[in-house]
Amino acid sequence: MAILIDGKQLAADVRNRIKEATSKLPRRPGLAVILVGEDPASQVYVRNKEKDCIHCGFAGQTYRMEDCSEEELLALIGRLNKNENIDGILVQLPLPAHINERRILEAIDPDKDVDAFHPTNVGRMLVGKPVLLPCTPAGVMEMFRAYGIDLAGKNCVVVGRSNIVGKPMGLLMLREDATVTFCHSKTPDLAEHTRQADVLVVAAGRQGLISADMVKEGAVVIDVAMNRDPETGKFTGDVLFDEVEKKASHITPVPGGVGPMTRAILMQNVFAAAKYHMGLDTDEE
Repeated sequence: MAILIDGKQLAADVRNRIKEATSKLPRRPGLAVILVGEDPASQVYVRNKEKDCIHCGFAGQTYRMEDCSEEELLALIGRLNKNENIDGILVQLPLPAHINERRILEAIDPDKDVDAFHPTNVGRMLVGKPVLLPCTPAGVMEMFRAYGIDLAGKNCVVVGRSNIVGKPMGLLMLREDATVTFCHSKTPDLAEHTRQADVLVVAAGRQGLISADMVKEGAVVIDVAMNRDPETGKFTGDVLFDEVEKKASHITPVPGGVGPMTRAILMQNVFAAAKYHMGLDTDEE
């Protein structure tokens, strides 16, 4: 039976560590969250981020814009870029169809881009000099550290190649001396690759994609996906948990695994950005 990786507890530990470190800063870190439209899921995410800010002692500000033009949104980002009390800017995705998502994300000052989506931050990560890291992949890396999972020399397979999770996930594991294989919708015989994985990270967004016969005995299995089961309405991942748990050495549940860590790393990025803006060492909390 696999060891269950408890994302909720790890996330609580990260937030508590940040809360204590924040109390020692010259000023409170500031996070601006922008929510455009009335998407119900996005509203829930934003409320959770507001709670996290309060817990960590940050100065959080949410800008709710029921309807706005792309130019109005760009103007707001421009003002926040210049605001010295704002260390992080987060635009909640998805955006309405009439707004160019890429243009908006690239308008954020890279040093305030706490989602780490800006090309400058992607480049910093690629060359091994990041200030801010993508929240979900960085959260998974924190899980590996917390559970003593050494990636050096391991065969790691990432299922999914998105800019938000798949690609940066592979890069971060490569940085830890893993041998990384990317799989995706065009990969023939997916199981041939996943069965070779010492560490399997799945972020395809396809419910039930990974069954026990696709997993190596004793593998570490990280399920990043969050799918809503059309029959039960419950959230589920890409991995058939009940099957794979019996075969893996470590596994993340859905929900309660990677999701809480994504939020916690967002707070860690705000903290790191604040220290950077204050001219303090960003390598130590």
